[in-house]
Amino acid sequence: MAERENRRGNRRDRDEAPEFADRLVAINRVSKTTKGGKNFGFAALVVVGDQKGRVGFGKGKAKEVPEAIRKATEQAKRQMIRVQLREGRTLHHDMEGRHGAGKVVMRTAPEGTGIIAGGPMRAVFEMLGVKDVVSKSIGSANPYNMIRATIDGLKKEQSPRGVAQRRGKKVADILPKRDEAPSEQSQVAEEA
Repeated sequence: MAERENRRGNRRDRDEAPEFADRLVAINRVSKTTKGGKNFGFAALVVVGDQKGRVGFGKGKAKEVPEAIRKATEQAKRQMIRVQLREGRTLHHDMEGRHGAGKVVMRTAPEGTGIIAGGPMRAVFEMLGVKDVVSKSIGSANPYNMIRATIDGLKKEQSPRGVAQRRGKKVADILPKRDEAPSEQSQVAEEA
């Protein structure tokens, strides 16, 4: 009997989700005019992440703001994606994302740059755990489209480890060799 309880307890510990941070991006109040007056409702857009490489977004609608935020947070936790970060602080390569009329450009940045991004994109990067990135939103300023375009771009990211694994090579074979380039240039200069 005690063994079963221990197994159950262990299972609960394993299944328990890690702690997520959330950021409210936008709240929209909508009203519907009816015969008896106006009915108000609220729509919330929330970004959720563990700040270690996982992020998701969700939207929720309800008659009250807290309920709309709760629904959006639950949806965001169900739709999370994992993104590989270089050195745990920036993206591996430059990329673009699109959704509808929204287009975003995201670029890697050297250490100490910080998050250079506008409103909804900044929320995604902060919840993802990115510390250095330069990004620009081109096109739609709608927060829903900007977040979807950002997530679309992040889904396209490929880490050197994943590329090497698909090609059946080592990571060292994939990455550019920084030491060889200057020495080759100096040899060419000496020969001339």
